[in-house]
Amino acid sequence: MSRSGYYDWLKRKPSQRQKANEVLLAAIRRVYQASRQTYGSPRIHAALQQQGSTASRKRIARLMKQHGLAAKRTRQKHPVTTRHDPGARAAPNLLAQDFTASHPNEIWLANITYIETVEGWLYLAVVMDLFSRVIVGWSMADHLQATLVEQALLMALGRRRPTEDLLHHSDQGSQYTSALIQALLDDHHIQVSMSGVGNCYDNAPMESFFGRLKAECALSPLATRAETRLILFEHLEVWYNRQRLHSSLGYLSPAAFEQRYYETNTVR
Repeated sequence: MSRSGYYDWLKRKPSQRQKANEVLLAAIRRVYQASRQTYGSPRIHAALQQQGSTASRKRIARLMKQHGLAAKRTRQKHPVTTRHDPGARAAPNLLAQDFTASHPNEIWLANITYIETVEGWLYLAVVMDLFSRVIVGWSMADHLQATLVEQALLMALGRRRPTEDLLHHSDQGSQYTSALIQALLDDHHIQVSMSGVGNCYDNAPMESFFGRLKAECALSPLATRAETRLILFEHLEVWYNRQRLHSSLGYLSPAAFEQRYYETNTVR
């Protein structure tokens, strides 16, 4: 390039395309920060579409790559949370990896995960309604006793008060096969289903949820269990249930997906 051409280039005003890309990039950054830096291009594209943007997903992905905007990824470190009791009686796998539900309170998924803190592990038990992926019950403790699962299930029952046939699916961990939990499920006439031993694919939506949760709010060890409890509460009740766009729900939040169902169907 000649010296005169270089100086002409320096003086040249940004093109309309450049200006449009700057505006779009600013919008991308706003959504990316609002998502706690957890959205990739598909969710950012969906969020911007809901705001009236007509930018293509490929254009958004290109701008994100150019400016180093990428979704957080989880770490691979974990203790054992599923402790099988050889003497316990396991239920058959009635779900059989059919992760579809036609209405709320048809199928609940349950599982336990861990969150690392400087003080030690904090364990989180969760109950998810498969229809909308909404978290209907949860409990946290520094132990893996059956009461951890009991408290999560009691929260779900208190919130939803299921009146129809309900299937509860979990792994074969000693917490779920315990007399305490089996009696609670039986008292509420809930049908029981359990994954095969060591088969994480039998409860894939819950495993996926736990992976996202750790990527979004627990990438590094948190200071105390008390701090972690507050962060998880905000993540579950404020962010995940009410705001986070879910690809399997047509990029609606779990709460919005359920609201749309109740607006168009007879309340069950």
